[in-house]
Amino acid sequence: MTKALIFDLGGVLVDLDLQNCIRHFKEVLGFQRITEILDPCHQKGIYSDLEEGLLSEEEFKSIILSESALGSTPAQVDECMWSLLVNMDAYKVPYLNELSSKYDLYILSNNNPISMRRCHEVFAQTGLDYEKVFKKEFISYQMKLLKPGKEIFTETIRQIGCAPEEALFIDDSPANVEGARNAGVPSLLYKQGSDLTVSLNRRLADAEVC
Repeated sequence: MTKALIFDLGGVLVDLDLQNCIRHFKEVLGFQRITEILDPCHQKGIYSDLEEGLLSEEEFKSIILSESALGSTPAQVDECMWSLLVNMDAYKVPYLNELSSKYDLYILSNNNPISMRRCHEVFAQTGLDYEKVFKKEFISYQMKLLKPGKEIFTETIRQIGCAPEEALFIDDSPANVEGARNAGVPSLLYKQGSDLTVSLNRRLADAEVC
């Protein structure tokens, strides 16, 4: 029986615009190496190090600015990072409220302190009471672990306090879904832009039948 729903953030709850982010880094900062470190699901290089907690926010910004146009500022790095995170579909707010009355809801995200501030803004703008709906967030830079590694799923389940089979993990990355399954956590691969209610309700219904 499913007791806990564990949601990825970017690509599942908050829509991503990769090209918009690339354009901002190049046009606002003059940082040309963005395509080497930015990926729809799994970041690379210094971006990955930021999300794993190996680089602080200040260290990351310092590296970016050292390769950016003269006069670029830390605030502009924030602006460029936030341009990746577009919005949240309005229908997800009442849906998450409904789910939270039946299941314990959690967030598990490869993320960083800069982007998390924007994610919380997006939730506030859509009217989602984030702290009421979600019992806890598990963020990679704080845990110093990254999806799709088995350890981040094992530690998340340990802190939640349920059996792995009592949780359902929802992510838009096939590698992350496979990583969760390797840790014994049932998973749902979600396609960004599709109707979350349809795919998730179907999966939950199937789980109840089983």
